[in-house]
Amino acid sequence: MNVDDEDDENTYRDSGHDRSRDWSEDTGGGVDFNEGGSAGALIDEEIPLTGDFIDWFHGASQSYGAGHTFLDLFHSDENSVHRARNLYYPFSGRKDWELASWLLHSGLSMGKIDSFLLLEMGLPLSFSLAKELRGRAEMLLSGPRWMSQVIKTMHPTKSPVVLYWRDPLDCISSILNHPRFHDQLDFTPCKIYTTAQRLCRVYSEWMTGDDAWKMQLALPRGATLLGTILSSNKTNISMMTGDRVAHPLLINLANIPMSTRLKTSSNSFMLTALLPMPKFLYKKKCMRGVLEDCLVHQCLDIVLEPLKQAACVGIMLSDPVGHSRYCFTPLASYIVNTPEAMMVATIGGKTSPVTMAMFKQFGDPFQHKPRAGSMTLTQITAKFRLNGVDKPFWQDWLFADPSHFLTPENLHHIHREFFDHDVKWIICAVKEAEIDFRFSALQPVTGFRHFHGGISKLKQVTGRAQRDIQRSIIAVSADAVPSTVMTAVRALMDFHYLVQSPRINDHDIERILAALAEFHANKHAITAAGLRHGKGNKPIDNWYIPKIELMQNIVPSIRNTGVTMQWSADATEHVHITEIKDPARSSNNNNYDSQICRHLDHADKCRRFDLATSLLDLRLRTSLDQHLDIDDDAVDSDDDDGIPADLLSTVKCPGYACPITDYFAIAKVLQHRDVGTVPLPLRTFVVGYTAFHLAYSPSIRAISVDDAAIKFGLPDLRPAIADFLRHEDAHGYHHVHPLGGARRAGSDASLPFDNLQIWFKLRLQNTEFHDSTNVRPAQTLNCAPPSDIWTFGRYDTVIVNNEDGHSWPADGLCGHVIAQVRLIMCPITKAGTHEGWKDRFLTYMQRFTSNSKRESATQLHLLKRAKRSNGTRVGDVIPVTQLRAPINVVPRFGASADPRLTQYNSMEHASEFWLNKYWDKNIFFPLSM
Repeated sequence: MNVDDEDDENTYRDSGHDRSRDWSEDTGGGVDFNEGGSAGALIDEEIPLTGDFIDWFHGASQSYGAGHTFLDLFHSDENSVHRARNLYYPFSGRKDWELASWLLHSGLSMGKIDSFLLLEMGLPLSFSLAKELRGRAEMLLSGPRWMSQVIKTMHPTKSPVVLYWRDPLDCISSILNHPRFHDQLDFTPCKIYTTAQRLCRVYSEWMTGDDAWKMQLALPRGATLLGTILSSNKTNISMMTGDRVAHPLLINLANIPMSTRLKTSSNSFMLTALLPMPKFLYKKKCMRGVLEDCLVHQCLDIVLEPLKQAACVGIMLSDPVGHSRYCFTPLASYIVNTPEAMMVATIGGKTSPVTMAMFKQFGDPFQHKPRAGSMTLTQITAKFRLNGVDKPFWQDWLFADPSHFLTPENLHHIHREFFDHDVKWIICAVKEAEIDFRFSALQPVTGFRHFHGGISKLKQVTGRAQRDIQRSIIAVSADAVPSTVMTAVRALMDFHYLVQSPRINDHDIERILAALAEFHANKHAITAAGLRHGKGNKPIDNWYIPKIELMQNIVPSIRNTGVTMQWSADATEHVHITEIKDPARSSNNNNYDSQICRHLDHADKCRRFDLATSLLDLRLRTSLDQHLDIDDDAVDSDDDDGIPADLLSTVKCPGYACPITDYFAIAKVLQHRDVGTVPLPLRTFVVGYTAFHLAYSPSIRAISVDDAAIKFGLPDLRPAIADFLRHEDAHGYHHVHPLGGARRAGSDASLPFDNLQIWFKLRLQNTEFHDSTNVRPAQTLNCAPPSDIWTFGRYDTVIVNNEDGHSWPADGLCGHVIAQVRLIMCPITKAGTHEGWKDRFLTYMQRFTSNSKRESATQLHLLKRAKRSNGTRVGDVIPVTQLRAPINVVPRFGASADPRLTQYNSMEHASEFWLNKYWDKNIFFPLSM
């Protein structure tokens, strides 16, 4: 849609005249979030390569002259004069600084550092004692400075109340100005649609939601919207014994894409305050809780006051490239668990923090009226189900409304709900011994946790373990749970998976709402079967579960603030380790807060100095290259031949602690190598959205075809190879070989080669379903012959392209089949052979057949072994390049599992299997088509 320039000017002139008037009084301090879209807002249309249609908010985020960059700040400190001669001042040089940095980050005590420095190493160091080292570190460029303030309380406490904090506006400025985000920041709200008719809206980042658009509409023309993210949660810092607890307040920017923000390596979350946790000397426990909540809000009000002022009147800040912007800092999200959310919303127990629902309404199959901030402020005077806080910190923060900034959070609201409730219902229905046996009998998958002892005895588990249980529990418990109960639990699982998508459109929202409605329509079966238990294992016949009620708020939150995945507490929980627990462990176990602040100050100075010197050193080397007059035109920028593969082979992705080997990048490098410098066929190659990697050396260097057939238990290997070669001759190199055709060749068929090379493992790597530019961790496919433990061999399953004209994952199962990898081989050709199959990797696959319809309760496809008329399994040889993605297959255990099954034989003894779409979210979406 397009609007002429004259209307554009009028719209922004009106919106900038009185910002508070544009936000309805219903929210207590902002726009009526429950209104429809911004009628009359002006847009620029763009059609990106993804095929989406984007309406950008025209006139947002203009720059106003030159500001400062990170290096400008580095050059402006008092030591810049000395660094003109020595870049690493106050250290003598780069090696001196590298050793100093290592010692400062080593966690060694002052005494141990002194002992190390007394060693005769012959190094020209600028320091000889740990005290001198710390003194030089104190001279480095500082970031946001820590402050402390004694808070006076109306009631006595066991010890003085001290608040340690940094100016949150300085923290925001530091994040905004950081070079790491120079090409990452998004300053312009937008509306994304799948079609030119704007019929289907797409939500992803915060800037794609309604809140960002409405906030921008209420700001002056050219203003920059900086969505502030806060997170607070109590965390234990004492080891094994003691009750030392910290209450950190973290800050971040919603303008940073979630793919970057959720990376633990990005360090985008900054600790801005350590909220005090005193012990009030008051007899009544409930009153001590009220006093603690009031103190938290009082401290938050002090700490966040600069952000409130900037949200109201704006402030000039510099972006990473040095452009000055007129910035406003509304609260976009406050990431907390449920108890903390109730404290932030000033809500009493058994009440929803985001809606008007009471505890007896938590099980209602609809969303209750949102709890607007103005409603809460009105109820404070009436003391209506509130927690006693009379001055919420957000009451004077422009645009702040708890029903919007308290965004759903996957770790606590999704995964924790699953483990606390769904798992217990299943265990109660299947029984502990049975469910444990079923999990123990699953064939292990390389790289994933295997529950050898089952799941019923698990108590305190991590979010990773909760996700691992989610992968299999539906397929594992099928047939042992009443159909209606399974329908309810499976509907919740669908809901959990759908809301965790990084990109959600209006059609997806319909599926999310349908899944939640299906759960509510069938949940009565859970209580009717007596599966919901409370304390003392007593049955519960109600649905007073806060997290169930909070699910009703997820869809409105997606529309307002973007997808829930971006508000995950996984990143903030990791920050608690690096910013709180690790510094606390290096302290003397007294006065934790002050020592944590001092530790973080030193670490921040070191990081800034290291970053600045690295950037300047790179600039110096670049200038030297130009001075030497290196001819850039003589270098092919697209030729990676001279770049070692290990420099291109890893990337870091959100949610993964370790770097991911990028076989797509490695394959690109290998394609440009000179003939003769790499072995053929290439061990790493790409087909579509799948990368393949095999080890340089085969597991078996040479074995005859007949011996391989005996070793792997494949009596029709020779005729299968002969049929493959016949198809290859008839249809050509690029022909898609179907699995399951009639066997034409005989058992004594002649082959143009005698021996094979065999691999026991193959690594497959796929891209993200919603963003093909992001690669996922590679997964190992096992194809090992029988051994002492694996008496039947170890063979994994995979999705195979079976028809030409279909692609994975866009077409889902259409044109694809499920098969088990039984052999990975490469023929050893005879001298002078130039056949089409030369230098190709082949695989022998055994196919599964599936019903076209899913089973009604589990919504899973039921698989069976495909067999020929003589009862033997259907197996064929195809190129490895027809494999598309690893897939998980779970034996159908029935009402009671066969006690003879083990993790080593379950895949061979079972006659029917479930195609487990819940094994991986990247598989879930294409298999749900």
